[in-house]
Amino acid sequence: MRLAELSERSGVSTATIKYYLREGLLAPGRQVNTTTAEYDEEHLRRLRLVRAMIQVGRLPVATVKQVLGHVDDESLGRTVRLGAALWALPQIPEPDADDEFVRAAQRETGELLDALEWSNAKLLTTISPSYRSLVVAVAAVRRLGYDWDFELLLSYARLMHRAAALDLDFVETRPSEAEKVETAVLGAILVQPMLQAMHRLAQEEESARRYGFE
Repeated sequence: MRLAELSERSGVSTATIKYYLREGLLAPGRQVNTTTAEYDEEHLRRLRLVRAMIQVGRLPVATVKQVLGHVDDESLGRTVRLGAALWALPQIPEPDADDEFVRAAQRETGELLDALEWSNAKLLTTISPSYRSLVVAVAAVRRLGYDWDFELLLSYARLMHRAAALDLDFVETRPSEAEKVETAVLGAILVQPMLQAMHRLAQEEESARRYGFE
């Protein structure tokens, strides 16, 4: 397809597509002559991914470029590619190691990973932004005095493991390695807000069932 058709099918203006091409977010098309290039379904798929990351994920172009660089790095294994791509997304700041609640949360999170037998996750605690996010959240809950006991955290973590298995089951349906990693990254941007919304709707439903609307 020519640029005009790519623009029409994607809903992205030709000027924006040209900008993405210049920034390296989109691979060059096949040159037909000095002024014309042809694009294929791969370009359309990547263009939709880029738009989702920028428009829905609110990611800056520089971050999108970094994430896609990891997605496209075929020298890395799938787990490393996925981790590198997800870790390039915006993350929370490093927790304060001198904070007593953070130190307690680190111990509790380590015990949680042991109880779950998540040995691979535990190996990544020094570099994983997800681990840091969990530590900060647990520290905040403890600092505010909420009595979320260990067994409750364990139950939630097991639910999340089931959700992660569903995520990767879907990722496995993608035909190529790049699409598998792209789908996982897109899930972090689009599916997580959807899951959060479903969680809130479920809370509303359960509340109404238990307490009615009075």
